[in-house]
Amino acid sequence: MAFSCKPLAQQVLVITGASSGIGLATARAAAQQGARVVLAARNGAALADIERGIQAEGGQAVHVVADVSRREDVQRIADTALSRFGGFDTWVNNAAVSIWGRLEEVSLEDHRRLFDINFWGMVHGSLIAVAHLKKRGGTLINLGSVASDLAFPLQAMYCASKHAIKGFTDGLRIELEEEGAPVAVTLIKPGSINTPLPQNAKNYTDREPKLPPPVYQPEEVANAILHAAVHPERDIYVGGGHRMLDAFGQIAPRAMDWLGEKVMVGQQLRDEPARHHEGSLYRPGIGGQVHGDHPGYVMKTSLYTRASLHPLVTGTMLAVGGVALYALLGGGLSGEKVARSS
Repeated sequence: MAFSCKPLAQQVLVITGASSGIGLATARAAAQQGARVVLAARNGAALADIERGIQAEGGQAVHVVADVSRREDVQRIADTALSRFGGFDTWVNNAAVSIWGRLEEVSLEDHRRLFDINFWGMVHGSLIAVAHLKKRGGTLINLGSVASDLAFPLQAMYCASKHAIKGFTDGLRIELEEEGAPVAVTLIKPGSINTPLPQNAKNYTDREPKLPPPVYQPEEVANAILHAAVHPERDIYVGGGHRMLDAFGQIAPRAMDWLGEKVMVGQQLRDEPARHHEGSLYRPGIGGQVHGDHPGYVMKTSLYTRASLHPLVTGTMLAVGGVALYALLGGGLSGEKVARSS
């Protein structure tokens, strides 16, 4: 690829699923750093408020009401970026929904609707974005998940869609690199993130859904996305805890299955009745909120992710860790507690 990414302040970013959660956190952070943003989602009222908020702070934004499962809607997003800003430099496929329920209980219609949004919406966005980016250079960023590599009960079809996103993204990257296209392709794999996703999910269970720990704040994913817009990476994991689970699953898949059987169902359900059941599968969900209401501890940052994005920091951390280990082995820290984050 013979191109260099522009500084963020000189870029136009297209962000799908921008009305809440990771998409909204990314849009606000990008605008604060000088980027022009094209906001897309189904919730038009929320998008209009977000656009006004960005403009009130001196940023530039435009919104497009779109259902990414419809290719014509996604094309309209690209057309709006062209007419308003003359094109775009980074396209972020973030829109996604989930379903809490056992595979045999969920209707085939609901399974297909989830795939239409999560997978086919990403396909529409990727192919439309690449056609434009080939002409000027830029970055395609797709939001996968730790569920791109692992499977969880009660969200099995969501996991299947994220596996499919990984396969498509990896294949597209290889084809673009083979032809020498000036397009970088990054797959972001967040762990559990404190967004309104559980509240927006269709829920077949009788209990309120939640995400399994450890849980991180959406701003950490936004930071990874904006890093990739300027410094393309092949893959970025957000959350050291889930990265360790992924590695464990690769080494001991049957043990990971056992963990899912014994632990994962309970970790995805609160001890309270379900507040709703329909979610945002067929209608716009909660808009205007970056954060969800996870009932447990939420980590603000992932040292693992920050270190992976900055090799110099990684080296420093390893050096510090080595000194600490030496001191521990030598009894230099005897009786003291050593805390670490992931």
